[in-house]
Amino acid sequence: MRIERRFQGPAKSGNGGYVAGLAGTALAGVLADGLVPQVTLRVPPPLEVDLELVVSPEGGQLRYGEQLVAGVVPVPAEYLADATIDPVSFEEARKAEAGYRGLAKHPFPGCFVCGLENPSGLQLKPGPVSDGRTACTWTPAADLASDPVFLWAALDCPSGWAIDLEGRPSVLGQLTACIDAQPQPGEECVVMGQLLELDGRKTLTASTLYDSDGRVLARARATWILVDPALFN
Repeated sequence: MRIERRFQGPAKSGNGGYVAGLAGTALAGVLADGLVPQVTLRVPPPLEVDLELVVSPEGGQLRYGEQLVAGVVPVPAEYLADATIDPVSFEEARKAEAGYRGLAKHPFPGCFVCGLENPSGLQLKPGPVSDGRTACTWTPAADLASDPVFLWAALDCPSGWAIDLEGRPSVLGQLTACIDAQPQPGEECVVMGQLLELDGRKTLTASTLYDSDGRVLARARATWILVDPALFN
């Protein structure tokens, strides 16, 4: 497989949520009930090169030659017990987008998920709401709604923007997700994010994707790593 430039996060590497989705959805297809995939990114995922993904019920690896790009393992579904973030309405989420900090300053403006300079990206705009949450809208086209990889991607950046990215510029280090159902093409969905914990260079967050009736479609927990953005662009 190859990660096309469309799916970048930072300018030189793949979007973490999208890449985690490639490995995570592959493992999810062979997991027993009660288990969910947890993907750990080991290096910035390289763009436009041949990668190999191998999975079994015990786990898997995404590799670039001899280099391990990401590992994926099964974890108990209870790991996501605190990943259901209280929602807001679609109208409230749209209003929150006006406060999206990436409108004024974005560390990775070409990001597939939340970069407004990527015309073929999701262009999510997670803005702040009460209690440290973020919210944004997403109305997926048919090709996005039908592929769970894009749900993993949509769960990525909304929780990242719950971090003070100016004071703590961070990239995704680990993503654990569960896809409960797929949205309908053109459905007005809401994505929520929330900061859970600061732990040294790590920040723990959670995110939830809701359908137009307020039902949970997908949930995730993420670990973000404090970095120097100049090293990634």
